Amino acid sequence: MPRRLVYLALIALAILHQDFFFADDATIVLGFLPIGLAYHALYCVATAVVWLLAIRYAWPHELVAFARGDDPPRREE
Repeated sequence: MPRRLVYLALIALAILHQDFFFADDATIVLGFLPIGLAYHALYCVATAVVWLLAIRYAWPHELVAFARGDDPPRREE
């Protein structure tokens, strides 16, 4: 289940990356930061969190076993 949530979060980030809604907005946030730049700063933080979750929950364990030189766990078919 967490793997699916990570995949959904990645899709959501891909959609949110298209920030056309702040393209013509000149609003200043915190007294000095344009809203488009503030959005991208928060987007970068959100992206880092999602990648952290991806590494934690969606990383293929077979790669780790291969890198360590261990025998990968066999899947029953």
